[in-house]
Amino acid sequence: MIVTALVFLLILSVLVLIHEAGHYFVAKKFGIKVEEFGFGLPPRLWGFKKGETIYSINWLPIGGFVKLFGEDDAGAGKISVKHHELKGDEKRAFFNRSVGQRAAIVVAGVVMNALLAVVIYYAFLFIGNFKTEVPLIGKHTFFLVNQTINTNIIISQVAKNSPAEKIGLTPFSKVLAINGEKMTSLSVFSKIVKANQGKEIVVEWQDINTQKIKKASVTPRLNPPKNEGAIGVAFFPVQTVALSYDTPMQKTFSGFIHPANLMAYNFDVLGSLVNVSVKEKNVAPLSEGVSGPVGIFSLVGTIVSIPDQKERLLEILNLAGLLSISLAFFNVLPIPGLDGGRLFFIIIEAVTRRKVNQKFEGYAHAVGMIVLIGLIILVTFKDIGQFFK
Repeated sequence: MIVTALVFLLILSVLVLIHEAGHYFVAKKFGIKVEEFGFGLPPRLWGFKKGETIYSINWLPIGGFVKLFGEDDAGAGKISVKHHELKGDEKRAFFNRSVGQRAAIVVAGVVMNALLAVVIYYAFLFIGNFKTEVPLIGKHTFFLVNQTINTNIIISQVAKNSPAEKIGLTPFSKVLAINGEKMTSLSVFSKIVKANQGKEIVVEWQDINTQKIKKASVTPRLNPPKNEGAIGVAFFPVQTVALSYDTPMQKTFSGFIHPANLMAYNFDVLGSLVNVSVKEKNVAPLSEGVSGPVGIFSLVGTIVSIPDQKERLLEILNLAGLLSISLAFFNVLPIPGLDGGRLFFIIIEAVTRRKVNQKFEGYAHAVGMIVLIGLIILVTFKDIGQFFK
């Protein structure tokens, strides 16, 4: 649990700090006063002041913020809309800067998260010899990469005192081959087992606990107990797509291509979940495909328990990369309270050549922040329920 918590906090800290560092350094570059650089959302837990900036750690560890001089409090991660009494040099205030400078500061965090994802996936693919495998839900074609669809036979149950239990097969292990023949579908598996009832066969599988490849001889029963099958296992098929960046061009741009592929695929899956939820008039399919901090923490716990060090490292990098590119995309959406919402108001100003009423914008960001925190709380309760279930 301690290792899980440390890895979880490390991933979260890197993602948040990289994002906020983008805002911070661009603001500093333009000479705008940075009042506070915070990790997490207020209320403040601890902080110290260095120069003109307060560096703080806050109670809600689900994000971060950079508070700029002359920027409404709601946009700096706070719920209130109390405006600053500008003191000192107004030229250093955020609102007094050009549309271009303000837009650059707002999108800097998104750019930093996108670049971090690129760096992470270059490392991920290099360690994995530029090959990886992704679970395939529905039909999706990945671009600018070689791909092969595989069907994995996963054991769901093992009956007690069955031939399968005696040779050490366990639930969620992956059956690789029987008598040297690769397993590509349930029908192939059933056909071979049925043809060899009463005869010894050699089963090869990947153990879920150790990730090691194992092989053993087993004899399918002629008259097995009811609902157990010849060797005493139940299965379910899982399709995966093997992605391979083989050419020099593919490898050179793989750090950019792979996260883009994953985002396109995730939106394809999300769209399918939305369609199912609408069709069934039930939000459950969609809600089960979304996770918050608790769900991510649970996933980190699963990853750190992987015995193989290389596989564990790859999964941590994959999770960090996916979270970073997702954070970049989500933050650029035109939702009040997010970077994209602030950018939206700046674009309106650029088009109309008139500043949006500061009070109205402040309230919009405050309401957006309340809604976002409410959604996070709802998703967290859902994750906690699934975690204990």
